Amino acid sequence: METEHAVTALGALAQTDRLAAFRLLMAAGEGGLPSGEIAQKLDIQPTRMSFHLASLERAGLFKTRRAGRQIIYAVDYGQMRQLLTFLMEDCCGNNPAVCCFPIDDFSQPEGR
Repeated sequence: METEHAVTALGALAQTDRLAAFRLLMAAGEGGLPSGEIAQKLDIQPTRMSFHLASLERAGLFKTRRAGRQIIYAVDYGQMRQLLTFLMEDCCGNNPAVCCFPIDDFSQPEGR
């Protein structure tokens, strides 16, 4: 991944509503969710949510598909992996084993 693309993706995530939508869609899996359901679950006005979802799609983090009149959003897992790889490729003096730890090692930060 090029640095400019990583900056665009990280910039798109650097907003409370967009980060919440990204996390919700990560949990939803490859099937994704319709934009209206995302707005409802996050208690965000649909027009405002559409703006944020479009921003995440332009950044390459989401894929969309039509289902009738609905637009279904899903995380583009390939792009997400590329972003994470970009962030960690020089991790710990090029010793990636240091950065690889089980998910159980994460402690839940306050506020989650």
